Amino acid sequence: MIAILILASALILIFQAVVGGTFFVSSIREKEHRAALLGGLQFLVMLAAVVVFGHLYAMGLLEEGNCRMLLVCIVAYGGLLFLTLVMKWGSNPRARAGTEGSIAGEVQRFDERETVFARDQLQPDTDEYKTFYQAHPEYEKRDTERRTKGGVFGSGGGGDSPHEASNKAVLGSQYLFPYLLSTPDRLKPKGFMPPGGERPVYPPEEATTRIKGYARSIGADLVGVTKINPLWVYSHRGMGSRRDEEKWGQQITVTHPYVVVFATEMTYEMVRSAPRSGSTVETMRNYSQGAIISTMLASYIANLGYGASAQHVSHYDVLLVPMAVDAGLGELGRHGYLMTKELGPRLRLAAVTTDMPLVPDKPADIGVQDFCRICKKCAVCCPSGSIPMGDAEPSGGTRRWKLNADSCHDYWGKIGSDCNICMRVCPWSHKRTFPHRLITESVSRNMISRRFFTRMDDVFYGKNPGPGDPPRWAHFRQWDE
Repeated sequence: MIAILILASALILIFQAVVGGTFFVSSIREKEHRAALLGGLQFLVMLAAVVVFGHLYAMGLLEEGNCRMLLVCIVAYGGLLFLTLVMKWGSNPRARAGTEGSIAGEVQRFDERETVFARDQLQPDTDEYKTFYQAHPEYEKRDTERRTKGGVFGSGGGGDSPHEASNKAVLGSQYLFPYLLSTPDRLKPKGFMPPGGERPVYPPEEATTRIKGYARSIGADLVGVTKINPLWVYSHRGMGSRRDEEKWGQQITVTHPYVVVFATEMTYEMVRSAPRSGSTVETMRNYSQGAIISTMLASYIANLGYGASAQHVSHYDVLLVPMAVDAGLGELGRHGYLMTKELGPRLRLAAVTTDMPLVPDKPADIGVQDFCRICKKCAVCCPSGSIPMGDAEPSGGTRRWKLNADSCHDYWGKIGSDCNICMRVCPWSHKRTFPHRLITESVSRNMISRRFFTRMDDVFYGKNPGPGDPPRWAHFRQWDE
């Protein structure tokens, strides 16, 4: 019996030391100085414990009665550690039901014309402008003020030197400058029709495997499939004023029964610079990448004999976050982003709707609703106060945390970037090193871990951590700095 206690205790201490050591090393590499300091102290303590334990074993003292209590305490700690990190405690039936689990009343389809981005494009003295603000006078004053300050993205400087050409040059190559010449907008057509003739019949399981595999092969990091819920289809076109084939205000109808939703990762190194323009560059890179992948995927499906439509930043028929939730990619977080176990909120979504028969995925329960209810870090750190601090409440027929989009985008215009502070400070956004993979797995499985690691994130990274530096090439300063 004593031999088993000794072996178990040794393994527990070694495991703790390994985790502490890898956390210390990864924090140094990530230039997280506070986390590295505290992680280093933790590692030294555990290393000292391993050394003392080895010394006691070599001296034969562990077999004496006065050390048995120490062994029992170490094993009990290991058992608690096992229960906290491995055992699955508590589940959320609402999460397993997907978006159906969040419905709390009559849901009205969302009008794309009411999005901040669509309103930002409206030009005075146009029929579109008059039509919209006659129907929605409550938006006009605030929208006008935002336009006079440069619109949603302001000067586009992202908090960097406003006269520096490098940041605007990079953003212009992707999406922001100018809208009419953006990379995603050049990818036409958005819808693909199959060749004429009799359609081939593919087993849905095989078709799903091939579609997902192809999406991953051309750059998608996460891929899911779901049947389209009509509630998550936009009611009217709001972003069509710059495209001849899609007129502003036209009703949107989607006849395809399935949607393939995929995510691309926003790199930790770029997101950590938020709200500076390095983070905005990464956002737009992902939007452009999503446009390319969705266009290629839609074309591939059409070549297989079925209709498909690419859903990306220059063409949305559907709301992608609810579709992604139903496709099992993750859950909706407090900050309004999709939260995934693999990438946290550091991602952007695109999709392809299709009439090809596919096998839908099941919604995921990864503990996000409970975690976000406890954490609140994004709300605490939001400089515009746009993220609610309270519990999720019914809004528009669904129970969720409702972001104040107007105050959020007013702040975007003020700083000249898409902010992303809430994404940066989210505890799920850390780079997926071994310790953080372990923590993410743990918090997705039980309630105790969620409460413990939300507090530990404040301890190791701070309650309101500041931005870090992006890679050298993305330091948008004077060339001679």
